[in-house]
Amino acid sequence: MASPFPVVVKLCASQRGTMRKLRVRTPVTALVLFFVLTLHVPQLNGQNLNRPDGRGNSAPVGRQRRSFTPPTKSFTVGNGPRGIAFDGTDLWVANSADNNVTELRASDGAVVRTVAVKTAPDAVLFDGTNIWVVNQGRDPKVAGSVTKLNPADGTTLGIFPVGQHPSTAAFDGVNIWVANTHDNTVTKLRAKDGARIGTYPVGSYPYGVVFDGANIWVANFSGNDVTKLRGSDGALLGTYSVGSLPLVPAFDGENIWVANHGSSTVTKLRSSDGVVLGTFNVGVKAYGAICVGTTVWIANDGGNSVTKLRTTDGSVLRTVPVGLSPEGFAFDGSSVWVTNSRSQSVTKILASGDGSIAKP
Repeated sequence: MASPFPVVVKLCASQRGTMRKLRVRTPVTALVLFFVLTLHVPQLNGQNLNRPDGRGNSAPVGRQRRSFTPPTKSFTVGNGPRGIAFDGTDLWVANSADNNVTELRASDGAVVRTVAVKTAPDAVLFDGTNIWVVNQGRDPKVAGSVTKLNPADGTTLGIFPVGQHPSTAAFDGVNIWVANTHDNTVTKLRAKDGARIGTYPVGSYPYGVVFDGANIWVANFSGNDVTKLRGSDGALLGTYSVGSLPLVPAFDGENIWVANHGSSTVTKLRSSDGVVLGTFNVGVKAYGAICVGTTVWIANDGGNSVTKLRTTDGSVLRTVPVGLSPEGFAFDGSSVWVTNSRSQSVTKILASGDGSIAKP
């Protein structure tokens, strides 16, 4: 019987256009040729038959590692969702166009209730006991307010006036600090009863507020800087330049991270003295920010995505597509939630791992 090896050699040559030169002279040779064609031609065409699952793979060798696009699982809320907060069990979302907040169960995203508040709610804050909602109002020349809610049943515990067109708020362990965007101040309210402790001047068009354990940091949108106030008495401790049109700051335990909407960057400041430690590129039109463990998450309002960075060096770990115009963040202990202001939804993302959308 003729050796099969010359047949194999001729078959390999046939892949270069010489198949027509091969002649089958005997039935045995034809049988060998059949098996050679069956077993070798797919591999010679760049296919891999040895997948771990035992199934054929039509992807060419060298192209099997494909980019992973996470799913876009989201939960419907009201119109114009902006701020969001976690109360230990549920998420509370401010629907700015509906003048209400939606309470969602964190475990599965189911709607628990919808609660009416005042006009144009922007931010939501949990103080460990109660939910606070910042109501901007439609007229920037009229004082806004904050609504205090009982998270157990959604009942209103009080409505307290603050400055003009308030935007966001922070809790220092005892007091609520509210940024009044249109009068360039922040108002300090006692959390237990809403009593006004003081109102303090900051920079131009203050928007985001964060507490670092001792001091209050305010991002001044029109000033391209942040103001540092002493938490105990509101005294001015410093003003520090950041990127263009800063919106929301976050604290990682040591440093302040400021999302710069105009420059699509995030600036890292040392909280002890305001020294800039780095400026890092993120997605388009950075808006919201939240620190989770050793990472910082930035909502890219113009890119419909969120970017996850490492706090040690600002390197980008992941960019995850979400809904339209993401803005606010909350963390429930395992997942990051982001509001999509033009999608009437919130997206739940696993904080660890590859950034996949968390399953309900």
